[in-house]
Amino acid sequence: MSTSAPARVLVTEKLADRGLEVLAAAGCQVDVQLDLSAEALLEAVVGAHGLVVRSATEVTDEVLAAGTDLVVVGRAGIGLDNVDVEAATRRGVMVVNAPESNILSAAEHAVGLMLALARNIPQAHAALVAGRWERSKWEGVELHGKTLGVVGLGRIGALVAQRAQAFGMRLCAYDPYVAPERARTMGVELMALDELVAQADFLTIHLPKTAETRGLVGRDLLAKARAGLRIVNAARGGIVDEDALADALESGQVAGAALDVFAVEPPTGSPLLARRDVVVTPHLGASTAEAQDKAGVTIAEQVVLALAGEFVPFAVNVAAAEVSETVKPFLGLAEVLGRSFACLHDTLPSRVEIEYQGALSSSNVSILTLAVLKGLFAAGTEEPVSYVNAPQLAAERGLEVREISTATSRDFVNLVTVRSERHSVAGTLAGANDEPRFVMVDDHDVEVPPAEHMLVVRNDDRPGMIGVVGQALGDAGVSISSMAVGPSRTASTALMVLSTATSTPDDVLVRLRGTDGILAVHRVGS
Repeated sequence: MSTSAPARVLVTEKLADRGLEVLAAAGCQVDVQLDLSAEALLEAVVGAHGLVVRSATEVTDEVLAAGTDLVVVGRAGIGLDNVDVEAATRRGVMVVNAPESNILSAAEHAVGLMLALARNIPQAHAALVAGRWERSKWEGVELHGKTLGVVGLGRIGALVAQRAQAFGMRLCAYDPYVAPERARTMGVELMALDELVAQADFLTIHLPKTAETRGLVGRDLLAKARAGLRIVNAARGGIVDEDALADALESGQVAGAALDVFAVEPPTGSPLLARRDVVVTPHLGASTAEAQDKAGVTIAEQVVLALAGEFVPFAVNVAAAEVSETVKPFLGLAEVLGRSFACLHDTLPSRVEIEYQGALSSSNVSILTLAVLKGLFAAGTEEPVSYVNAPQLAAERGLEVREISTATSRDFVNLVTVRSERHSVAGTLAGANDEPRFVMVDDHDVEVPPAEHMLVVRNDDRPGMIGVVGQALGDAGVSISSMAVGPSRTASTALMVLSTATSTPDDVLVRLRGTDGILAVHRVGS
């Protein structure tokens, strides 16, 4: 930034006064314009060096194109659904957020919902103010001695577990992105999701909303739940199938639910709102004075650092100019490898080894290692995973990361391999357009482009196995888009990597895993 004129920072949504004061104290020209239409935003962003938004302003590629002087976009909160991060990265605009601003507020709200659910506090309050003294009607249950199942043991989930421990609850969790040793130090027992719902008295959800988690708590899972389960969701709407929950409440399989978030907000007409065994709040998880103040101050500090060209702790992307031309094309491949690698594991490995072979090894590939970690953790934490916070997430979850560079590569000009003690995946760029390719999975040679929906099947290397898989998918109406088959280099097994038009249903996975000759099945998404 030039020092000849103050940087103009456009603020389009209400920001805490202390945040505005931080911007002004740094010498910025603070331009507050609230409730802008999409057309007015395109005009207002012209000449702005910084743009600060919350959740309502849509920062599209068109907005970024109009803001030719933009250096940084700041989102005063955690979620980034309203910011086109990919377009910002392409245009060299930094995107920052405030990932730690509301974690305490969200955790406390989840605990508050759990207490309200256990003791029927809102229902008893409503009855009393309506003139009804109903002591016997609203008998509750104690938290002490009950099993709390935490789905997602990230920062918020960990805070909820810590507070529940003070109530004398037994703590169990499902989180494939947390190493068992890390969970043990927290006093939490890790287990599979099916086992968790079968043991839990209370289930609290702390996951991001992704293709993998949408509808996660649905009919199949609820059917496996311990009778009388109580469910708390203060994470994201849509993770709980609300129709399935309503039916489970009606049947008595689920004793109650407390919801702060909904698939559609506001949830007008939802049958859950009329039930006396359901506690609801209107997405209040981050709605505390402290959280809003922290978000405003944090985002202002990040914007000031970005405008000054200094290190920005909460940057969620990397400006294109900061990556060498040799390394830049591999960023997408590295992230896809990390995400696919995560899908191959049921639990987080204790160690991951990332090897760069060939011409790429002579470059600074540290950003690619961050991209692998970014992909690995993308579906397993409530906050957006960035190039900056990925190493911190690895440390928090007990993952050791080792980086290796080798000048020679057997078959490829460049090769990136991600490996643990259980699984491995390797990829390269191919063709004139540098298109990403998987070339190895679990030490089986394959060549297939990444796709949104994929299936990895390891089987005995004998005739008929391709037909078994094809028949199972065909019976379920799942269309195969492409397939690669590779034998093992050292064992009498083969591997199928299939791209499918839609995600493979859970019952098909169960069917395949129970088939003679099939050794492992993994659903992989890129």
